[in-house]
Amino acid sequence: MKSIYFILLLVSQLCVAQTFEKGSEALLIADSFVGIDPYNNTYYTKDFVLHKEGPDGSFVFNDLQLGTITSVDIINPLKVVVFYEDTNTVVLLDNKLSEMERISFNNLPEFINVSTATNAGNNRLWIFNIDTQQLELYNYRDNRKTTVSQPFEGKLISQASNFNYCFTLTEFKFRTFNVYGSLLSEKDNNGFTKVVQHNETRIALKENQLYTITEDTITPIKLPVSENTIKDLQLTQDFLYIYDGKTLHTLSITQPKK
Repeated sequence: MKSIYFILLLVSQLCVAQTFEKGSEALLIADSFVGIDPYNNTYYTKDFVLHKEGPDGSFVFNDLQLGTITSVDIINPLKVVVFYEDTNTVVLLDNKLSEMERISFNNLPEFINVSTATNAGNNRLWIFNIDTQQLELYNYRDNRKTTVSQPFEGKLISQASNFNYCFTLTEFKFRTFNVYGSLLSEKDNNGFTKVVQHNETRIALKENQLYTITEDTITPIKLPVSENTIKDLQLTQDFLYIYDGKTLHTLSITQPKK
């Protein structure tokens, strides 16, 4: 009976698995690949400069005084979030990469030492407070922050988020939180170094191998591309983008039939 149950469970997982098909490849000279927005514009960084190229035109943003760009969040292309860890600063850009607003966590009435900052919508940012080792939601319009998590053990090595959820990866744990401050799931981190997400789909990187992570399973992804080093990733509804440092690979995603 147990054997039959196991077979049925395995078959059901195979039936709902996503599949990835090789698509286009494009040369990209960049320090890091950020992503492609819904309007097919490509974002990347090169020599302290953020670039946007595509149907909307070619645009750049740079402020050398802020240092190296740590991360760029393009979940809302009309309000791009650029984070500089060296200077503890976030810059919000419009769709032409013109500066809209600047948030210096050093100059707030209550200083916050931040290692990550991503868009949470409604004038909020998901931030990780280094001093308290806690995930927080910061509303930059009314200068109010809400603690989301208990203090983390270990260093935060990757964060991915959208307007509803934040996925954090530390040396020891992989956790999922919602905007209400609830811890939805917690797993041991067995060597993963990066996580990307789209809605509730999560893909993590471990030793140049990608895995799909669900509440119950961790499944390796068989990629139809050569085994080049995976440097940067982006996951969307229809595509998985892999940048190996020279070439941007586009993989189309076939969603499981319901």
